[in-house]
Amino acid sequence: MKSSPPSFGGSSSRLSNYSRTFDLPDDLDSGASSDCELGGAMLPIFLNDLRRNNQQDLVEVTLELDNDSIVVCSVKPNPTSVTSDPGGEVDGDVTGILQRSLSATSRIRRKFGWLKSRSSRTTSSEIEDKTISARDARKIRAKLQRTRSGAQRALKGLRFISKTTGASNDANELWRRVESRFDSLAKDGLLAREDFGECIGMVDSKEFAVCIFDALARRKRRRISKISKEELHEFWLQITDQSFDARLQIFFDMVDSNEDGRITREEVQELIMLSASANKLSKLKEQAEEYASLIMEELDPENLGFIELWQVETLLLQRDTYMNYSRPLSTTSGGWSQNFSSFRSQNVVRRLSFKLWCLILENWQRVLILMLWMMTMACLFAWKFYQYKNRAAFQVMGYCVCTAKGAAETLKLNMALILLPVCRNTLTWLRSTRARSFIPFDDNINFHKIIASAIAIGVILHAGNHLLCDFPRLIYSSPEKFSLIASDFHNKKPTYEYLLTSVEGVTGIAMVVLMVIAFTLATSQFRRNVVKLPAPFNRLTGFNAFWYSHHLLGLVYVLLLVHGTFLFLAHNWSQKTTWLYVSAPLLLYVAERSVRTCRSEHYSVKILKVSVLPGNVFSLIMSKPQGFKYKSGQYIFLQCPAISSFEWHPFSITSAPGDDYLSVHIRIVGDWTQELKKVFTEVNDSPSVIGRAMFGQLGHVDQRGQPKLCVDGPYGAPAQDYQNYDVLLLVGLGIGATPFISILRDLLNNTRAADYQTDYTETSRSDDSSNSCASSTVTPGSKRKTHRTTNAHFYWVTREPGSFEWFKGVMDDVADMDHKGQIELHNYLTSVYEEGDARSTLITMVQALNHAKHGVDILSGTRVRTHFARPNWKEVFTKVAKKHPFATEYSIAGCQCWQRS
Repeated sequence: MKSSPPSFGGSSSRLSNYSRTFDLPDDLDSGASSDCELGGAMLPIFLNDLRRNNQQDLVEVTLELDNDSIVVCSVKPNPTSVTSDPGGEVDGDVTGILQRSLSATSRIRRKFGWLKSRSSRTTSSEIEDKTISARDARKIRAKLQRTRSGAQRALKGLRFISKTTGASNDANELWRRVESRFDSLAKDGLLAREDFGECIGMVDSKEFAVCIFDALARRKRRRISKISKEELHEFWLQITDQSFDARLQIFFDMVDSNEDGRITREEVQELIMLSASANKLSKLKEQAEEYASLIMEELDPENLGFIELWQVETLLLQRDTYMNYSRPLSTTSGGWSQNFSSFRSQNVVRRLSFKLWCLILENWQRVLILMLWMMTMACLFAWKFYQYKNRAAFQVMGYCVCTAKGAAETLKLNMALILLPVCRNTLTWLRSTRARSFIPFDDNINFHKIIASAIAIGVILHAGNHLLCDFPRLIYSSPEKFSLIASDFHNKKPTYEYLLTSVEGVTGIAMVVLMVIAFTLATSQFRRNVVKLPAPFNRLTGFNAFWYSHHLLGLVYVLLLVHGTFLFLAHNWSQKTTWLYVSAPLLLYVAERSVRTCRSEHYSVKILKVSVLPGNVFSLIMSKPQGFKYKSGQYIFLQCPAISSFEWHPFSITSAPGDDYLSVHIRIVGDWTQELKKVFTEVNDSPSVIGRAMFGQLGHVDQRGQPKLCVDGPYGAPAQDYQNYDVLLLVGLGIGATPFISILRDLLNNTRAADYQTDYTETSRSDDSSNSCASSTVTPGSKRKTHRTTNAHFYWVTREPGSFEWFKGVMDDVADMDHKGQIELHNYLTSVYEEGDARSTLITMVQALNHAKHGVDILSGTRVRTHFARPNWKEVFTKVAKKHPFATEYSIAGCQCWQRS
């Protein structure tokens, strides 16, 4: 005989495994049952009885001692009885031993009724005995496999108080906040059950908090609807308990509403619906029954109809295993768990110097351009300032005229420069030249705004000094001083009214008024409708007001040329330099607008398909105009004459350059996009008014009766240079992911072309010499430019689960075609509570099971697994940097980008 030392699986009961080798009695095969029920004291008699049967087959029975009960864990042949002959052949009796031991457990149970299972009631059914024994065996294996590290990881996945319910890690501080909320919510010293969620910080999940309240109340063996502060503190201590077993028990009690220690499919379904409601996942709520069946199928293979606490614990402990089961298309691979400490410099000086160096690398182009621009303005201001200081006008008007003239010189420069950042065709061409290495073309709009601010300052200095200083000093100057500049005013001292009504005064005041209107309506508060004005002044806000008011600046340039021609103190043509500054940029801008107008008429497209998508988004698939070439990441302008003949709106291209169509995804965020959706989605048999135009107007519909759509572009964008880098890190926020979809499609097309080229080459090499001439022909894609990009990491952060429907086809294509793992897709849904929060624990479990079994994410409907909450960007950047240590990386987020080499 042999025995194994006892092992304890938990602290709540005294458990031990007792292993004994004994002879299997013959009367076990007879199926006779004992009439007497024996207790634990009969164990020695039972073993001695088995010892007498020395001639029978030996088996090894593993028993679990639980207080006064004995659980049969397993029955298997004794290794010592399995012998083999010298020739290596196994003894023929072994087969008989194995066959008889298969049902040994059930036969022992029928013979000895005092052997029972804790997980089920005593039954006479042999099938149920087998299934219960199988479940007990799984339970023993689960307890043996549980480790402290696994429990710690699972503990992080089951938190009732997390970042969403408390920002502080101090337990006393958290309780003080709860106590303060109790004082404000309690009535007569008692907190209502409905206010429990708000009191503990679950303001947006009151139903889930009520479920926690009921689970904790059931432990008191009574139904209560109100609790005192002492009882609240008791509940709080249980919720914040750092023990995994304690939190697991609360979670289990939430599901086990009838307190029978078992969870049925209906109870699991109810908690799934509650979790889906707390996370605002209506689609998941509709499929709660299906996912409840999935959990029961995984945890209840014996089909007993219920699961127990240890099975829920096993699922939590094996969560990472389920997560990493399928192909790591989006799952956090080993890079997430790597030690990042090697990247963190312990020296404070080195760390600060490294941050400074990164700051310089990121901004040196911006700093260079701004420094050159400011130095140029300073030189022009100083030159004009000292020029007028040495003239006779300085004796009359002093430093006021010097300051006004210096500011005027900077205004000439800035009025010329402000046009260049909006010459989109020129910028798109310059992006393909070496100028991109030192000019930050991606910041063109920011530079445009900075110049506008400098113009505003220059106008204040120029006009302010003239109106408040120069004119009064000129009017009230003595005859002696005025005689120095009398020739400039036809030897007649002017009046203030004369100065204001002169050509210089009228044009100057008119320019100031027009620029004030344009600059005010261009501010973000007016442009984004932040400012709310009563009717009819509400038309002064919004994009339309910004767009039309900006065209007033065309009149400003005309007035500027006139203003610069008629000057009081300058009469020689060489001194009137305004036209020298603005003529070239103005002509360039006018030429660009003319080209855009002509090209848009040529690039009239046909609508092939319109799809209405969740989240107020619709997609347009258009015919690709002949000769229209673009790069992934670029954007186009769209104009619909049926809405307005003057409005052009930019949208990123979501199709790839190799596609035979153009596609854009448009989110409805304003009146123009709303009307565009109506134009292409609502059927209109007769001319009807949509927005600011009529369908029936001539030229607004094509030959098939569809509203006309004009395209202008393409134009350069930060993402178009991705092919110059080895590794891409693409970060899209909501609809801002559109340019990256084009990049992913282009990468897929390149992969498809490379696979085709490889297959073609292998086929050509396998041909015999009579067909060798085929290998010398030009194959499709053989002239295709070799792309430098080898890997791409796409992080899409969105707020609405319906957003994943926008680009579902692209994600499925990546999953089907990217066999080399070059593209990693990571979806993040911020509306769901962070992974580890108890409100999303069951959703995470369902997600892991469904992804492991079917390879499909329950939220996106694709093979790309969805993460919850926001990414930890520091870990993301560190992971990518460590995975590609010697690669040139290009990181793009929305419309902003930065690079690291």
